[in-house]
Amino acid sequence: MSKMILTAAILMIAIAFSGSGPYAWGDSFPSCHPLLEEHHSPINLDYHMTRNDSLEVLHLEGFDTAQTGQWTLKNNGHSVVLEVGSGMSVSGGGLPGVYHTIQLHFHWGSPSTNGSEHTVDRHRYPMEMHIINMKAIHPNLSAALDDPTGLAVLGFFIDLAYAENSHFGHIARKLSSVTYKGQATSIKPFPLISLLPEHNMSQYYRYHGSLTIPPCSQVVLWTIYEVPTYISWTQFDQFASGIFATEEDAEDMNPLQNNFRHVHPTFSRIVYASKDAKLLTDTAMFLFFVPTLGID
Repeated sequence: MSKMILTAAILMIAIAFSGSGPYAWGDSFPSCHPLLEEHHSPINLDYHMTRNDSLEVLHLEGFDTAQTGQWTLKNNGHSVVLEVGSGMSVSGGGLPGVYHTIQLHFHWGSPSTNGSEHTVDRHRYPMEMHIINMKAIHPNLSAALDDPTGLAVLGFFIDLAYAENSHFGHIARKLSSVTYKGQATSIKPFPLISLLPEHNMSQYYRYHGSLTIPPCSQVVLWTIYEVPTYISWTQFDQFASGIFATEEDAEDMNPLQNNFRHVHPTFSRIVYASKDAKLLTDTAMFLFFVPTLGID
């Protein structure tokens, strides 16, 4: 199965549940009902971590170059998704193999609330970006979902600054073309590394969890980066106020907001800190001194 078909399958799942909230997903997807000791995501990241000196910087193949062809930006009714085609992969950093990069998408709050999925010492960032990667040995999504480590997701917190992020403009400039669910537009590929905290890529946390959308499969190796990337308030507002699930929502002035899943217990899972991670010491202090939209 090609990456295009794989991404379409993921989008079809997202479209199927876009009209219901996270607490109702279990009605249609039993695996979304968290039970005792199950490994669901997202989680809260706190000081109860285990340092793992073998977790060094991941190898991001192709992230530093502009790929050929065209990428596609879509509104799937639950998020804004950027399909990145072929040519990029993730490996190293304790991952059990090579993972092909498929797409990235965003979770956000509202003009008055923060909306990251993972929390840091119970605090949310305004947004969170997920880069989805599938283990290269699998021919399709079904096979990957049968593998406890079939997917590797890179999570990046997004904070707000007064200056615009010119690199993020590649996406922000196209958001008006995906206002409603089902709309899509092409984007000229750009080096994906430009969206990331390039100088702090060795600082991250690792744990085993699940997809944060149905079917909530517990097959994800999460890598959550400690240092956030930044966009401007104006760029954030393009998500929080300018994206709608339906045209009816737009008529009712009801934009897509707070599209994050609730935090789940860690239970017996070990959350690892990479060799260079600060174990939240600097991050927790940082959260109290920078302007964010609010504390959830």
